Amino acid sequence: MARLPYLTRDELAPEHRDVLARDIWLNRVLANSPGAARAVTDFAMFIRHRSRLDPRLRQLAILQVGWLARSPYEWSHHVRIGLDCGCTEADIRAIATESAGGASALEPAARLVLRGAREMYEGAMRAATFDALRPHLDAECLTDLVATIAFYCGVVRLLATLEVEVEPDYQPMLDAHPLP
Repeated sequence: MARLPYLTRDELAPEHRDVLARDIWLNRVLANSPGAARAVTDFAMFIRHRSRLDPRLRQLAILQVGWLARSPYEWSHHVRIGLDCGCTEADIRAIATESAGGASALEPAARLVLRGAREMYEGAMRAATFDALRPHLDAECLTDLVATIAFYCGVVRLLATLEVEVEPDYQPMLDAHPLP
């Protein structure tokens, strides 16, 4: 059970019900602070809908963070989103291979994105990785990649601290793609 209540729209003042436009458990726990819920959602929606970063590369970076954090919530949600954004089953399996230090069949840009996400999860992306990404991503997309990874490093810590559980609708994603 989450450490804070999963609020429903009926439990919120009318002016705050918009924070549950997407009725997922993360948003329902964040609704305990409507201002924080809006801030988190606004940035997440920028990443998902307004960033120029390739959606598949974005999802690979987010999935890498979810894998490293062993975050069932993040992993299950972004496996589904990733599959909708062009990630293949092989792409998702490659995250385990790359995380273990192996070489997958992913193209160089995707492998670099995963490496960058692993490095940022541990602290900061190394200069060599950042420089290797330059031929693949322009300055705007590099900025969006770094911002995306940093944001999701925060999200997995938020999920873990608040003990947000996986919704039943997302459990099949976790069952099909279990975390170690």
